[in-house]
Order: sequence, then structure tokens, then C-alpha cells
Amino acid sequence: MSGADAQSRLIAALNRYPELVIAVSGGVDSMTLAYVAHRFSSGKVGMLHAVSPAVPAHATARVRAHAERHGWALTVADAGEFEDPRYRANPVDRCYFCKSNLYDRIRSVTQATVASGTNLDDLGDYRPGLKAASQRGVVHPFVEAEIDKAAVRDIARLHGLDDLAELPAQPCLSSRVETGIAIDADDLGFIDTVERAVADIIPGEPNIRCRITHAGVAVEVGDSGIGRDEIGRLVETLCRGTGRVFTGVRPYRRGSAFLRGAS
Repeated sequence: MSGADAQSRLIAALNRYPELVIAVSGGVDSMTLAYVAHRFSSGKVGMLHAVSPAVPAHATARVRAHAERHGWALTVADAGEFEDPRYRANPVDRCYFCKSNLYDRIRSVTQATVASGTNLDDLGDYRPGLKAASQRGVVHPFVEAEIDKAAVRDIARLHGLDDLAELPAQPCLSSRVETGIAIDADDLGFIDTVERAVADIIPGEPNIRCRITHAGVAVEVGDSGIGRDEIGRLVETLCRGTGRVFTGVRPYRRGSAFLRGAS
């Protein structure tokens, strides 16, 4: 499916809804959905971006920049998940409580149909957040249009949105914290600092994760061995004085790294 064909199918899906508010995280999926909906949908479209310690500041900056550039009607609000002790406890279905809080927050400010950037590829992963979406009537236009991640990137390229098309997958910062370790804003800030610093050592590497585990702090990177010694020294320095223990650099593991059997 070409980018143009995928976009035609997406527009048809979007046009089923007279009024939409799109939950925009700052990633390629929701940002591309927002761009196409704003430009081509026949209905009324607004965007909502939720800020929280789990959302990197550079993702929020990206959303604000695109909203200003393209003239989006953007609302920025606190997602509110940190007020939920069930989320902070970090159970295996943490994402259910995260998305429940997010969609309830969106519903508190609008009665428009809520749309997410979920695509076909996401349906094959363990995503408790999809249950929260289903319970709240959230729609998934990419899924309705049978569009996968590759096609989302093709749509972004079709419009010269190269900064979006080449974005690596970046789930929320809480996804780096091993199940059962309480979600803590300081830990999330540390994770973001480490990942951005490692990205400076190996620019262009799409797979960088700083994991907070029961054993300590681990950094995962792609298969290349470039910069691993330097990364180790850097993270040891960042851990110093924080009470955190660095356990080493290891190969990147795709998917929900803390779920047994995850890909």
C-alpha cells in the first residue's frame, strides 16, 4: 500500500466522525494522525496532549512546535495518572490505569469522540491500554483503515514530515521501570537524562533504553558495539551519588522487556 493509498483510507475512516479529539503523545503515530485529521478531515478536529513525568519534555516540545506550525487547536493538560496509586504501584497492567486516567481526563474537557494513534502492529503486543480505550469508546482510525506502522511512516513522508517519519518507537518513560518497582518522577527524569546522553554518544541509534530493574540500572542499545565502554563510564558517573547501581550495557530487547516471553 502506497502512502497515498493509505492516506485515502485513513481520511475515509476519519470522516466517519463529525467531531474528534486526538490524543497526541508526540510520537509518529499520533502526530501523523493529527496532521492528516487537521488537514483533510471533514469534521471538527482538536488535539490534546497530556503532560506528566512519564512524557519527555522533548516530546511535549515537538507537539507544541507542530501545533504552532500547522495551526492545530491544541489543549495541553495534566494526564493525572500520578494521582492514581494503582498506576504508581506499577503492576503488570500499569498501562490500563495510565490510559484510563488519560481518557477520563480528555472526556472531562470535551464530548468529542476520542481518537488514538494505535495502528495494526500494536494489536499484536500486550497493551492493557487498549482495554481502557475500549471501555471508553476511544476509536483507532489507523486500525479502521488497516494501516500498520510502515504505512504511517509513509504517510508522514508523503507530507515531508521527515522529523516524524524517522522517529524511533518511544513508549512512555514508565515502560522502562520493572514491574513492581513503584513509578517515581525522579527515576523517570533520570531515565530521560541517561537516554538523551547515550544518544549523543551513538547518534542515529534508534534503540536506546535505560531500564530501572530490581538489580539496578541497565542500558540497552542496538547490536552495534560502538561506544559501549564510553556509555558504561557515562552511566556510572550519572548514577554516582544517587543510590543507583549500574549493572551494565546489554543488547536492546524489543517490546515489553519486563514481561516473560515478550518479544
